[in-house]
Amino acid sequence: MAETTLIDIQDVYKIYNEDQENEVRALDGVTLTVERGEFVAIVGASGSGKSTLMNILGCLDVPTYGEYFLDGNDVSILTDQELSRIRNREIGFIFQGYNLIPGLNAQENVELPLVYQGVFGEKRRTVALEALERVGLEDRADRKPSELSGGQQQRIAVARAIATRAPIIMADEPTGALDSKTGEHVLEILHTLNREVGTTIILITHDIKIAKTAQRIVQISDGKIVQDRPREEAVL
Repeated sequence: MAETTLIDIQDVYKIYNEDQENEVRALDGVTLTVERGEFVAIVGASGSGKSTLMNILGCLDVPTYGEYFLDGNDVSILTDQELSRIRNREIGFIFQGYNLIPGLNAQENVELPLVYQGVFGEKRRTVALEALERVGLEDRADRKPSELSGGQQQRIAVARAIATRAPIIMADEPTGALDSKTGEHVLEILHTLNREVGTTIILITHDIKIAKTAQRIVQISDGKIVQDRPREEAVL
């Protein structure tokens, strides 16, 4: 494995109801590597397996078969505590559904993963406010999710991922529920993180137009990778 390889999965399967009549192969022999600092889009239709792949890459789920090395570490032998630490410190998540806690204001939502990281007091507040400033919402820090538009809630979710200062951000349909202008803003934030900070971005989308903003496009269909090319060479 190359020194710059951050993610390396080999011949990964995710099978539900194995050997039964209703067996489903959500992932069917997927091999994929992602280099440190890449911006990769994983594109596919609904049910293609792209979200299942992200859940495995993000250590939210485990494969039925296959190997997964994250920054050189064999994920299959890690304890639940070690996997939790990876999710807290190594990976920032952005979901289409925002996943904000209704009872917390914007700043408190952004601070939440920092609590799990053991960041406390003024430092936690400062990091959260810096993340909110990066997404242009520092003036909404005291607002609850119900007081924010969908686009603002998604930007809060982006700020929460930024605040962890994780080397990897995984974004599952982060613009799916947004208008085009707000979606472009969210994408620009991700590209800025990739370009200026060196954050590795893995973007999951069904939208070919959005996929084409990435440096590299991985197309998945029926649980298999059917195309993996630089953006300039991709045929979509």
